[in-house]
Amino acid sequence: MGLFTARTVFSFIVNVSQGLQGRLIYLIIPNCTFPSFIYRRSYASYENTQNTSDTNLNKRTKSIYTPLELQFIEMKKQYKDAVLCVECGYKYRFFGEDAEIAAKELNIYCHQDHNFMTASIPTHRLFVHVRRLVAKGYKVGVIKQMETAALKAAGENKSSLFSRKLTHLLNVNPLLKLDDSVDVEEVTTDVPDNYLLCICENGENVKDRKKGDTVIGIMAIQPTTGEVIFDSFRDCASRLELESRVLRLQPVEIILPSSLSDQSEKLINSITSMRLRDDRIRIERMENLHFEYSHAFQLITDFYAKEVPDTTGPQKLSAILSLDKPVICSLAAVIAYLKEFNLEKMLYNPSNFKRLSSETEYMTINGTTMKNLEILQNQTDMKTKGSLLWVLDHTKTSFGRRRLKKWVTQPLMKSSEINARLDAVSEILLSESSVFGQIQNLLCKLPDIERGLCSVFHKKCSTQEFFLIVSTLSRLDLEIQALVPVIHSHVKTPLLQNALLEIPELLSPVKHYLKILNEEAAKTGDKTQLFKDLTDFPVIRKRKEEILDVLSKIQLHLLDIRKKIKNPSAEYVTVSGQEFMIEVKNSHKSSVPSDWVMVSSTKAVSRFHSPFIIENYRHLNQLREQLVLDCSAEWLNFLDHFSEHYHPVSKAIGHLATVDCLFSLAQVAKQGDYCRPTVQDNRQEIIIKNGRHPVIDVLLGEQDQYVPNTTNLSGDGERVMIITGPNMGGKSSYIKQVALITVMAQIGSYVPAEESIIGVVDGIFTRMGAADNIYKGRSTFMEELTDTAEIIRKATSRSLVILDELGRGTSTHDGIAIAYAALEHFIRDVESLTLFVTHYPSVCELEKVYPEKVGNYHMAFLVNEEESAEQKDEENPEFITFLYQITKGVSARSYGLNVAKLADIPEEILKKAAHKSKELERIMNMKRSEQL
Repeated sequence: MGLFTARTVFSFIVNVSQGLQGRLIYLIIPNCTFPSFIYRRSYASYENTQNTSDTNLNKRTKSIYTPLELQFIEMKKQYKDAVLCVECGYKYRFFGEDAEIAAKELNIYCHQDHNFMTASIPTHRLFVHVRRLVAKGYKVGVIKQMETAALKAAGENKSSLFSRKLTHLLNVNPLLKLDDSVDVEEVTTDVPDNYLLCICENGENVKDRKKGDTVIGIMAIQPTTGEVIFDSFRDCASRLELESRVLRLQPVEIILPSSLSDQSEKLINSITSMRLRDDRIRIERMENLHFEYSHAFQLITDFYAKEVPDTTGPQKLSAILSLDKPVICSLAAVIAYLKEFNLEKMLYNPSNFKRLSSETEYMTINGTTMKNLEILQNQTDMKTKGSLLWVLDHTKTSFGRRRLKKWVTQPLMKSSEINARLDAVSEILLSESSVFGQIQNLLCKLPDIERGLCSVFHKKCSTQEFFLIVSTLSRLDLEIQALVPVIHSHVKTPLLQNALLEIPELLSPVKHYLKILNEEAAKTGDKTQLFKDLTDFPVIRKRKEEILDVLSKIQLHLLDIRKKIKNPSAEYVTVSGQEFMIEVKNSHKSSVPSDWVMVSSTKAVSRFHSPFIIENYRHLNQLREQLVLDCSAEWLNFLDHFSEHYHPVSKAIGHLATVDCLFSLAQVAKQGDYCRPTVQDNRQEIIIKNGRHPVIDVLLGEQDQYVPNTTNLSGDGERVMIITGPNMGGKSSYIKQVALITVMAQIGSYVPAEESIIGVVDGIFTRMGAADNIYKGRSTFMEELTDTAEIIRKATSRSLVILDELGRGTSTHDGIAIAYAALEHFIRDVESLTLFVTHYPSVCELEKVYPEKVGNYHMAFLVNEEESAEQKDEENPEFITFLYQITKGVSARSYGLNVAKLADIPEEILKKAAHKSKELERIMNMKRSEQL
């Protein structure tokens, strides 16, 4: 490490000052959850400590920097936003503000040492402390010594500083180490999927750019499982398509070019601003150059033609270059980003890349619908509880939970695939065979082997984790293999049978790797004793033979020692880690040769090393440290060999995830009054007899019974329901219930109804709620119309369209006109199945225009006549009792004053409002009679 020059120091100060608002470096650490919010910290103290002279003098403390401090400052230049743990012998040290953070969060001691505050943790507790820091929201970098003491002493640079570099850059892995003492309660149950999402846009021409239209490419990576997803799509100025994908993926980090279109920037700001709690999305900015096609083309060409370690690089390159340009640009940026953390390996095989949107395979559920129907999270506190996913999720494994989330956001479009799932769920539900209970027991308490496998694939796992993963997989293989005869005879449905029977064959290579390992050494992390048979590890065998040779010489030397000190029973002693010492009573020190070196002493004895011991002990330590390095290298080779089986093992885990999801849906079906839906292709109908809202039904429990409702929508008959009724009467719950039951049916789940017939729906489009979006620069009414315009563009005759109070964001006459015209468009032109909630009685006249296609309905209620009859001379608001029952006919009034009373509006205001309401009603009736 050379001395700082004035230019270097100045450059460092500039870099740090830029770093305060510059790019966010995200360091991923083994066995840690992603940080839950952005950690940005000003390192102004480092700026203040710099000096432009060549003396490395700290201007503040007037003290010269130590070599270690200079090394830390250099590291901090590269990783400004990370808390750095620096390996120093038997402990890890924090410096400066990092030390203050560590002291505060880890409850450890922090003190001044030379020019920086410092704190330390023992090496064997690194994992626990790092995970706690990351869980608190900090990014943490582990910096390890790249040299060992004995080898360094024997080398040419023995007097220089230990070389160090940032290592162990690994992604999320919630697997617990076998010796992990962290409370399991610390592990959150509502864990996001940890997608890293890269977005690139390409305004194709000036006209598009002016309109705000653009073509967008995305790449989404889940480092924990190695999943790679891409997509490209045309988006309008509202960026609804982009929003849908972001909400579906729920990324924890988004990579963006340094400049985006205003519309996209507004969307990103809107999404990140909504998540102010611990799960705020981190934004990573990269130079625009990374997203330019010519640069991206060159980077990808170099990567697949030169860096991918096999001969199929050119084939892979041609597969990549067939992707759309914005996707290629996103991929290039992701490659550049992941290479910083040695995680680019997951991009080696493009055949594993999956397209996110597949309109022919999955039902369209855009971002607005996902929010309105609360598919993944509720709209109150954005948690999973209260969502459809929460109702359906009875999975036993983490990888099963991730698979179920995909199922929920991607309902199927082929009745054959839907019915295959329903057949499997029915069999689990109705079969009396004990095999299903045995299979479910296998799934219970499994570690997250999917993430663990990915950790192995990237060669970032510890020996403990590897042993846990491989022993778990081997046990699964044996247990499922034992069940094969029963599966053949008792499991009938193809989806379940094929998944279960394929698992043993896919997992068969795992047993071989388990046999190679020494279990005790794997559990303690001792790589020098890890491999049972060294036949396939000649380097380790040779090093161990050399060590045994030196040990043999030292043992033979003991005979000479005994003669010299005239003590035939003398033995070597080990004290405080120092081996091969000769202990002599102080009264006999005169018998010790003069060239022996005293190592330690007490009042009673002194301990010595002979010149022979000194030389051979040094050589032994060098060999031992070289053995550790050799074993580490062989360990990485061993993981490489195991990774050749990554894809079949991954497929087996996928089968287990599918089985877990099917068991979860069977558990849902066991709830009271659920039925198997009849799902049909090429039928435009939704028929639900006594259906219930799946989420409210569970939340109410047994205490309050949810009022069931029947729905009959058919393309051949009545396909549009216009729904009126009092505020808070249950209109929104009813229409959401119909949509959620449709989603559940196409997932392959039983539904909360007595009977259900669903003609496959290609998309569910919703327009609900009244809220502006300041971050997107849109008013309440603009939000309404933007959503409606998107539905008009995308909905087909096979879609389910739900419009809740369209037109209420503007004046009454304009609102009625827009609601009427929009609904007529869906009746006459789109011909979709439509639920239309309104407070405008004029819209209900469409039933007369299209009597065969449209029906008027309202949510039933009772007027409290006794209360209304009191004080007849005064004008009082009418109060009602909700019946929550869908009923034929139009509700002439909305009874808004009833809600005002429920909200505790003062009595005098209610009376005044009632008076004004009746006055306006009389005026309107007079005008109508005059027109007649």
